Amino acid sequence: MAERKPRKDAARNRAAVLAAADDLFASREGAEEVTMADIAAAAGVGKGTLFRAFGDRVGLIRALYQARLEPFGKAVETGPPPLGPDTPPLQRLPAVLDALLCFKLDNRQLALALEGAGSGSPYQAGHYEQWHTLLRTVLEGVPGFADGGADAGFAAHVLLAATRADLVEHLAGQEGATREELRAGLAAFTARVLGGA
Repeated sequence: MAERKPRKDAARNRAAVLAAADDLFASREGAEEVTMADIAAAAGVGKGTLFRAFGDRVGLIRALYQARLEPFGKAVETGPPPLGPDTPPLQRLPAVLDALLCFKLDNRQLALALEGAGSGSPYQAGHYEQWHTLLRTVLEGVPGFADGGADAGFAAHVLLAATRADLVEHLAGQEGATREELRAGLAAFTARVLGGA
């Protein structure tokens, strides 16, 4: 049976909701300040439309986060160096981590809301498993990690922990670290992990 295409008005409403949510989340201090009613009003749709399309607030945040993440994901999956799959592991790993950190900095409120939603554990989020698998696979191509999958898996967790939204928020928000300071710190840490291999 052929997959049903969404109606044009449903697709248009979804796009309007995501655009309105994007604007609202960008203009507020914290994600908790944005309500479903705010988003519905800004998009010109009823709240029922939001709940039918996204299920709940977490579903809407997840959809918006995924929409923002999509270009980065494509660059990692099929793009050119330094993020793409043809990049040597020792260059690709720092580039992917740097890009992930920059993405978290640019999307701090959404990342915080998403990592704290649902199970209460960011490790249960679908995107976490994707990033962990990617980093573990890249690490397995690095001499010193190639023989020990467990070491590569553990190192991937440790490196991802350095890009957690709550840590990024603490360092950038509470401690006032600049973007360049965070990037330099992550690069130095990554180099030490890779050098230890």
